This record gives sequence, structure tokens and C-alpha cells, in this order.
Amino acid sequence: MGHAGTGHRSTAAILRYADEGHTLAGVRLVDDIHLPAGRRDFTYDEQDAAWHLRLPSVPVLRLEYRLELRHPDGGTEVICDPASPRRAPGAFGDKSVLELPGYRRPAWLSRHAATAGTRRELAVPSNALRAELPLRIWSPEIAEPDVPPHGILLAHDGGEYDRLAGIARYSTAMIESGRLPRHHLVLLSPVERNQWYAANPAYAQALVDDVLPVVRTELGGGGPVVAVGASLGALALLHAHSRYPYPFNALFLQSGSFFQDRFDAQESNFPWYGRIVRFVDELRRGAAAPVPTVLTCGIAEENLANNRAMAAVLREHDYPVRLVEVPDAHNFVAWRDAWHPHLADLATGVWAADNAALRPGGR
Repeated sequence: MGHAGTGHRSTAAILRYADEGHTLAGVRLVDDIHLPAGRRDFTYDEQDAAWHLRLPSVPVLRLEYRLELRHPDGGTEVICDPASPRRAPGAFGDKSVLELPGYRRPAWLSRHAATAGTRRELAVPSNALRAELPLRIWSPEIAEPDVPPHGILLAHDGGEYDRLAGIARYSTAMIESGRLPRHHLVLLSPVERNQWYAANPAYAQALVDDVLPVVRTELGGGGPVVAVGASLGALALLHAHSRYPYPFNALFLQSGSFFQDRFDAQESNFPWYGRIVRFVDELRRGAAAPVPTVLTCGIAEENLANNRAMAAVLREHDYPVRLVEVPDAHNFVAWRDAWHPHLADLATGVWAADNAALRPGGR
């Protein structure tokens, strides 16, 4: 697989915050695309009785942001933009959204797919972590009782992937359209996310030795596993896959936190930064268990450089890799928008090959 990039830069836009009577000392944009500090301060327009900010051309098609209001007494508050009706959900609350010319919502969202099926809630005990790992298994309605689902789609941060990005809705839409075969969706939710997902050997052991066997027992097999994760969740999947013989049949890694000293010194205060850097360095020297892999990353992200580097490392170690760069940043909508067609293509290839092998005449 190759590399896909957008090379896009948007047209400029103007943000406005009404302030009749000029009661504020200032307004500042709180963005997730790392604009220079001097480009984020609004200017007050006496005639319009409002604060204005002309955004420069930016490398995204949608901007998630908030406004920081500065009061004369020195106090500040951060709010969503009352002039913008669009909101994007996030792990730390809603943000306002500016959709720039050229942005299109994924077509599959218009299908209004209902996530019909069975849901099972499990708590898997792990001696390695001395904790239980909560997970939910979603299985589609059985339209063909004699034909089992073809595979498993396993997602780190599964609860948020579903609640904030709609991964069960995506699975349903793909199944209903015939784009994907019927499959199970396994949603893993972390308890100690930062510690567990940060290249933690105990978590990798729990995932491979505890979670996957319980899932396969619950499903009576389940088929090949395509694993999906974002940020630290992507890192944790690659870490587990590198330590054990082929726990996953394919990897879909979004905005992975593949920290390296040369790119990510700004993250050095993260408690497990050193552990991540050591793992990435080890991977550069030798990466086992090559499987089809897709990396996606926003072109406005700090993680872009280390994702480009990781794609090159995996390619050197015989992974069939594709890097997809999207005109967005580090957020759930960006990850949702990057699923199609890349996730469907990846999963279809893995599940179709396995299904063919199981037919008479297969291996």
C-alpha cells in the first residue's frame, strides 16, 4: 500500500464575537491546529460592536475551536462560539465547528443506519493488570442464521469511538450496503487509559492472554481480527502486536502517539513518555509479525511527523502499509471521516481472504 495525502489549504475565514458596549478585555481563539499565538487574538471593531478574527489559510477543511473570553478584572472563561450552530463532541466536552469550503460529511452518515443487533457487556479479569477490563460486544441481527459473521472489528477506546464517532453505525451502514460482510464489533474501554495504553507490557499481556480468548469463547470463534485505535489506543495495538505472534490480522491506526525525541520533545512531561520512546526505537530496529496496516493522521497534527516516520519503519519491515493524511486535526470526527473507504477496504481484504480459505478447495 502507498501514501495518500491531501495537500490542501483552505481559504481564509472570519470569526465574530458580539460584544455590545465593549465589555471584554479580549477574545482569543482556542484551536487544535496550533496556530501561532499572534494569529489567535481577536480585534475589537467599534462600528460593528464585535470582536473579529480573520483566520489565515489553514491546512484543514473543518476547524474545532472554543473562545477564551478575557474580562477586565483579569478573569477568563472558555466557551463554545454562540454564533456557530455546529458542535463537535469530544472526550473533554463539546467544541464549536467551522466547516470550510470543500468539507463533506461522509456519505454513509446519510443512510440513517439503525444499529440493530445484540449487545453483550463483559468484564474480563486480568492478573497482569490486577483489574477487570470492561468491553461490549455488538453483533448484527442474524439475517442468515446458518452463516456466521466473517470477522471481528476490535476498537480501543471503544465506548468513545461509538458514542463520539459512531463506529457501530458505520459497521451497520457498511453491512446494510454490502460493503462489508457481517461481523462482530468489540468495544474495549480502558480503566487507566494513559498508563495502560502507553506501551505497557502488562496491558499487552492482558489484551492477548485474557481479552482475546474470552472474546473468542463468547463468540465461538469469530474469525480474523481487525484492530482499530487512535492516539495512545493506536500505539497500544501496535505495541501488543509487536510483542506477540499475530494477535491481529490487520491494524487500522489513527493519529498514533508514536513518540520520538526528535519530533515530540513537547510531550516529554507525559509520565510514560520514556517508555513509548523506547518502544518506538526498538520497533525501528526490528518489527515482527507484518500484517496489512493503514495509518491515518490529520495534516494539522503534531503527530503527523511521527506517523510518517512509523509508516516508513513498518514498510521497511515488510508491513503492507498505507498512510492516509486527512485535512483535519486530532479529534473523533477526523477519525470518523477517515474510516471510509480505507477501513472497509482493509477489513474486506482480510475477511474475504479468510472466508475463501474456509471454502472447499481453500487451505
